[in-house]
Amino acid sequence: MTLRMKLRAITLDCPDPEALAAFYRRATGFEPHPGSDADFAALTSDDGLAIGFQRVEGYRAPRWPDQSVPQQFHFDFAVDDLDEAEARLLELGAAKPDHQPHDRWRVFTDPAGHPFCVVLRS
Repeated sequence: MTLRMKLRAITLDCPDPEALAAFYRRATGFEPHPGSDADFAALTSDDGLAIGFQRVEGYRAPRWPDQSVPQQFHFDFAVDDLDEAEARLLELGAAKPDHQPHDRWRVFTDPAGHPFCVVLRS
């Protein structure tokens, strides 16, 4: 029998929860959770999905594509225009690593170093 579960939240470790929440708020349009503070901040989408950001002392950012500090997971965000998304994300503080594995999507890192991808909406 399959256990029926619905994904409600994803939480990222980071050095500054409020700063990382601000980056993802500008990138996604998700709304801040009213209980957010300097140690844990969250954003919520209209459908109830939450992205949380928790402070971790001594945080070490993933090193993509180098696996000396592995990424462990990453977000994929669908967009209508890769060039437009890239320009906006870089303006918001994302970085674009030199290594790009494919031309159908683009890899970026958020201000805390977490890799994420943007892909064309299908």
